[in-house]
Amino acid sequence: MMTRRSFATVLGAGPFLPSASAARKLTLHVGHTGLTWIPLGGRITPPPRINPMVDPQYVAAAIRDIAGLGFYGIELFGNQIEAMEAQGGVGALLQEHKLPLISAYCNTNLSDPAARKDSIAKTLAWASLVKKYNGKIVVVGPNGVRRDSYDFKAHKDDILTTLNELGKAVADLGLTAVLHQHTGTCVESRDETYAVMEAVDTRVMKFGPDIGQLQKGGSDPVKVVKDFLPLVQHMHLKDYVGGAEYLGYCPLGQGKVDIPAILDMMEGRKTDGHIMVELDSPPPQPVPAIENAKIAKAYLQKQGIGFRA
Repeated sequence: MMTRRSFATVLGAGPFLPSASAARKLTLHVGHTGLTWIPLGGRITPPPRINPMVDPQYVAAAIRDIAGLGFYGIELFGNQIEAMEAQGGVGALLQEHKLPLISAYCNTNLSDPAARKDSIAKTLAWASLVKKYNGKIVVVGPNGVRRDSYDFKAHKDDILTTLNELGKAVADLGLTAVLHQHTGTCVESRDETYAVMEAVDTRVMKFGPDIGQLQKGGSDPVKVVKDFLPLVQHMHLKDYVGGAEYLGYCPLGQGKVDIPAILDMMEGRKTDGHIMVELDSPPPQPVPAIENAKIAKAYLQKQGIGFRA
């Protein structure tokens, strides 16, 4: 369990052992997703008046905290950015805190051909908002499926067709689309990820792996990233330990993912997107979102990562 006492220890020198990277300064620019600030899943008492996914208070808190800690950018959900349009748009907050919008996570139905037209249109509407606020990356999140009865082979061609059509349309907007494999969806396992990335049109659809999701899904994140490194244009930097909190994920450096090896592979690469720290946020959180972001920052600094002043 992460308590305030153990959090204080984490920020100290004890638990983190410097990696080989700590002897040198890395040039990587690391951002943070806004997911950690949204109380999704679990039980919220009393029930929220506004769906947390589109509640502007969580967008404002994420932008404020991520900017204040010196991260280089933020990723929001497409529907968060859309909802903020009714509040005058997310641009004023980004400008106030001098924080760039890098990307938007866009849930997209890839496996159902009957939903293809509407799903692509929805994702392109979010992509247009990403462009409006000077972002660059559209993170394509696959639709959820019943994994116990799901037949990937039966849906592979439909997944590829949707990805190729969507990727071309996103490229026409001057943005970069990246596939984000995810547990519980139509692209989860190592074999599914390889099958898609080896067959998709990589001129228009790049790879944006979530290394924690890979670990949770039974893959070796270092191996996957290495095999598709030329296509990796964006990344969710997440750790996984398999515990009861955070859906099994954990603050950086406390889990099974070989994060230093991932950072070493990404060092020196020019990408359209960023490495984005992320930690899932089902309530109750043992510590507030900003404290988890501070843990991530402290860990990354020990790996040689610099932050904005």
